[in-house]
Amino acid sequence: MNSVATFLVGVAIFVGIIGIVVPVLPGALLSLAAILIWALEEQSPTGWLVLAAAVVLIGASQVVKYIVPERRLRESGVPRRSMFVGVLLGIVGFFVIPVVGMFVGFPLGVYLSERQRLGTHPSAWTSTKHALRATGLSILIEFVGTALAAAVWLVAVLFLV
Repeated sequence: MNSVATFLVGVAIFVGIIGIVVPVLPGALLSLAAILIWALEEQSPTGWLVLAAAVVLIGASQVVKYIVPERRLRESGVPRRSMFVGVLLGIVGFFVIPVVGMFVGFPLGVYLSERQRLGTHPSAWTSTKHALRATGLSILIEFVGTALAAAVWLVAVLFLV
C-alpha cells in the first residue's frame, strides 16, 4: 500500500476514534473498517494478524461497554426506562440543537424521568449523575479498545510492513 493510502487509512482510524468521543460517527466501526481495508490491500500475514487483533480488541470493547455500565446502573438503582428516556431526548436534542443537543438532551431526559419516578430533586440528580458516569465509562471502554487497535495498526505500519 502506498504512503498516501496508508495515511488516509490512518486518518480514517483517527476520525473513528474522534467519533467515539463525539458520537456523530460510528467510531469503532469506522476504525475497524479502515483497518480491514488496509489488511485487504496489504495481503500479508502481518495485515491479517493486525486485523484479527483489531477485531478482538474492538469486539471485546463493544461487549464490555454494555456489560460493565449496565451492572453499575443496576447497582445504583437507575432503571432502564430512565436511560431510554435519556437516549430519546438525546436524539431529539441532537436535531434541535446541532452538535451539543445530545449532550443536553440525554441528561435532561434521565433527570426528568428520575424526577417523575423519585419525586425529589436530590434523588433525581443523584440518579442522573450515576447515568452520566455509566455513559462516560461506556465511552471510555470503547475508546480504549479502539485506541489499542489503532496502536497495533500503527506499530505494524511503522515497524513491520
